[in-house]
Amino acid sequence: MAGRFTGKVAFVTGGSRGIGKGIVELFAQEGAKVALIDLNEEALSQTTNELREKGYQVYSKVANVVDAEQVEAAVKEVYEAYGSVDILVNNAGVIRDNMLFKMSDSDWQTVMDVHLKGSFNAARAAQKYMVENKYGRIINISSTSALGNRGQANYAAAKAGLQGFTKTLAIELGRYGITANSVAPGFIETEMTMETAARIGIPFEQLIQASVSQIPVGRTGKPADIANAVAFFADEKSSFVNGQVLYVAGGPKS
Repeated sequence: MAGRFTGKVAFVTGGSRGIGKGIVELFAQEGAKVALIDLNEEALSQTTNELREKGYQVYSKVANVVDAEQVEAAVKEVYEAYGSVDILVNNAGVIRDNMLFKMSDSDWQTVMDVHLKGSFNAARAAQKYMVENKYGRIINISSTSALGNRGQANYAAAKAGLQGFTKTLAIELGRYGITANSVAPGFIETEMTMETAARIGIPFEQLIQASVSQIPVGRTGKPADIANAVAFFADEKSSFVNGQVLYVAGGPKS
């Protein structure tokens, strides 16, 4: 049976671990040809090999989303190899958490560059092929932190910025058969949340328990939960859903 994304090409930034990997796996399982870029060479190589062993068609390249030329080159290679770029997921992200009075210029700028400049670079590179093809799905990964979160002035600002970016892309690109939407995860068990636990000096299990106590459905999220929401926006049938932000957090957010 053909999957939802058979014949489609999905390009995912930061696709080697955590949420990005979950998204890539779902697209591959549902028939898409997948392309992933990441800075983590080891994780990228491991994920690529895992997917190829399962018989999936995969393009992968070590590339920095902050470098426009590297991103453009990767998107062009994918287009030339597969004939289209139908779905773009801007997932690459970093955290440099600190209270405002302790936050360095570098902590601020690194987070802005990866989330905002990185998403801008990838969207600008991919839209060219999508406009030509009169079809496209752009999904930007935001966060519940966009609503404000202690110790994350940089991350919260970047993730809120991505929501404004998403809505503007939706307005500009809609006429070309391209939609732009955003998924905003709550607490998801990933390497990044493990790093958060380490930063605040508590065991990961303790962070999970503390988070679960605040989540109405009584569990933490997994990468597959976010991949499922991304797939909804990426679906060909979701063409009238545009410029939306979907909070995937086990409870209401606004």
